Amino acid sequence: MTGVITGSGLYTPPESISNDELVAAFNEYVHRWNHKHAADIAAGRAQALAESSSEFIVKASGIKHRYVHDKTGLLDPERMCPNIPDRPEEELSCQAEYSVNAAKVALAKAGKTGEDIDLVVLGASNLQRLYPAIAIEVQEAIGARGWALDMSLGCSAATGATIVASQAVQAGTARRALVVVPELTTGHMNWRDRDSHFIFGDASVSLVVEKAETAKAGSWEILSTRMLSKYSATAIRNNQGYLDRCDPNTQNSDSKLFHQQGRRVFKDVVPLASKFILEHLEAHSLAPAQVGRYWLHQANHKLNSLVAERVLGREATREESPIILDEFGNTASAGSLIAFSRHSEDLATGSYGVMCSFGAGYSLGSLLLQRR
Repeated sequence: MTGVITGSGLYTPPESISNDELVAAFNEYVHRWNHKHAADIAAGRAQALAESSSEFIVKASGIKHRYVHDKTGLLDPERMCPNIPDRPEEELSCQAEYSVNAAKVALAKAGKTGEDIDLVVLGASNLQRLYPAIAIEVQEAIGARGWALDMSLGCSAATGATIVASQAVQAGTARRALVVVPELTTGHMNWRDRDSHFIFGDASVSLVVEKAETAKAGSWEILSTRMLSKYSATAIRNNQGYLDRCDPNTQNSDSKLFHQQGRRVFKDVVPLASKFILEHLEAHSLAPAQVGRYWLHQANHKLNSLVAERVLGREATREESPIILDEFGNTASAGSLIAFSRHSEDLATGSYGVMCSFGAGYSLGSLLLQRR
């Protein structure tokens, strides 16, 4: 046993965008761009941009809605980027604020306060700064003791952070750990790219992990964990970083924002993730049907459905493999933890569950859980 999850918490920003709103703004941008470059398009020197549609978005991803930090900039055809002003260094940073909001809910559910925490592990696909670690800022804000660290592992940052926290509890380097996942993803999205302008949403999720002897009834015991990484140079990337200013020729290029080869990702990840989950279950002599719930990554509806189908050998029901991305969009590494937070209370004592992430890196993380 590597630890017990005794509380989970979810925070979403107050603003949100429907597919129809997003498409209206995107298509207006397309109209303006095509009009501005009409002569080049007519001469064959440029290719006209194609419009998007709500039907296209749902068919491609299953996403219908997303929560966002700011919608004014995202729906402005001249900007297509969230408006997030810099805060004074003395104020709580955006990602720390996201973390604290989710942590308060998780701590309350666990019946704990910030002073009960002696490790904070923050996992996110993107960090708004490199140092001081945002986890240390969160530690200070909630009054936690001990130590704190940030963790960057793309789409598996959240499961990775949970695994690190549970291992610290098992090793005795922490009595009680807090996992925070502040996925403010809209800032790294290319909102002018038709193939991906609809993907991401903002949200934060948190877990409290502690030793079994202090855990309350109804908590989730972490029976075992697995991680796997396999380098992919071009499939999914975000090249934003502190060296950007060192090459003025590329510092503002689209390569600094999220971009992917969607078909290749689908082809690579489905067999990789399904095999990863099956091998984890096999190591514990568990048949896939013995698992009551699969909280999967929530990047794409078709991707999740096919992974679950390959694991179970049949199409999974929404109860077996919940989908939350229709409401939240792709929240990067937070997706599987949000699915757990939303869809775990109804399972009976003794039920098994698998929390699994897969994506950018490639990185995969799996936690086998059992209801106490």
